[in-house]
Amino acid sequence: MIEAENSTPNNGKLQMFANRLVKVYKHKSKLAKRQGITCYRVYDHDMPEFPFCVELYEDKVYLAEYLRRHGMTDEEHDTWLDECIAEIGKLLDVPVANIYVRQRKRMSNRAENQYEKLEDKKEFFTVLESGLKFLVNLTDYLDTGLFLDHRITRGMVKEQCAGKRVLNLFCYTGSFSVYAAAGGAASVTSVDLSKTYLTWAEDNFTINLFKDKNRYQFVHADVKQYLKTLAPNSFDLVVMDPPTFSNSKRMKDFLDIQRDYAELLNDVLEATTDGGTVYFSTNYTKFEMDASAVNATEIKDITKATTPFDFEGKLKRWCYRVRK
Repeated sequence: MIEAENSTPNNGKLQMFANRLVKVYKHKSKLAKRQGITCYRVYDHDMPEFPFCVELYEDKVYLAEYLRRHGMTDEEHDTWLDECIAEIGKLLDVPVANIYVRQRKRMSNRAENQYEKLEDKKEFFTVLESGLKFLVNLTDYLDTGLFLDHRITRGMVKEQCAGKRVLNLFCYTGSFSVYAAAGGAASVTSVDLSKTYLTWAEDNFTINLFKDKNRYQFVHADVKQYLKTLAPNSFDLVVMDPPTFSNSKRMKDFLDIQRDYAELLNDVLEATTDGGTVYFSTNYTKFEMDASAVNATEIKDITKATTPFDFEGKLKRWCYRVRK
């Protein structure tokens, strides 16, 4: 198995990082293997001096360095980062060529910046989650195409959507939609403002052989405006995971989730059948839910219940189950 002793890089702090990485990897890899999970988060800024997010996507590593004031020159930082990458590759038994490095702000939310293309390598890899296939891209965007923290929530949707009309708002690359299709949903409608991500979602459907265009629809729209066009009782189950804030030029109005959540939920509930379910999630860490502002019969905080083993104590999002 992996050992942190005899690390080659050059200082005690790097040795401490290696020891920490070995410890968390041994623990999480056992849990992942037990659950049949091949894509999971290994490390997330456990040590202030090593502000990394390290995620495994089967035989590849996504390494995000959170930007901070490190006091190093560019040359010193490059040397330090190369040493860290070499150590991570050795300890996780992954070739350095399979480690993909990104830089991002520490508190980055799923906001408009997720749509910003950083490169154009178009390196897509297929990974498995719960027997379903998903395309991930570790080079071109800040996010990979598969939000690992919603692994459990996706499973909940799959278990509950048989024969139901499912709506996935702010659908991103459609992972919830794929789970819904796999769960036997009568129909799945995926809505997003980005044509790039809608195409990605369609590709995820295609590689899972979900090709019935009468059942699976992809809608390019501003969600806030789209909801105003829906007839009552159009859907039985809805997933809504919006950005914290978005001011895209393609939108009629900007989105501020703390300001707008009640209106969004009420519009969603208007389009949902009696007894229907809405899964609502937000990455705004200071989010406050005022249940009295939402026309629901029940609002349950399921954040803890939907927290995977690799995000325990590190999760920066809220999740609610809302009943009409």
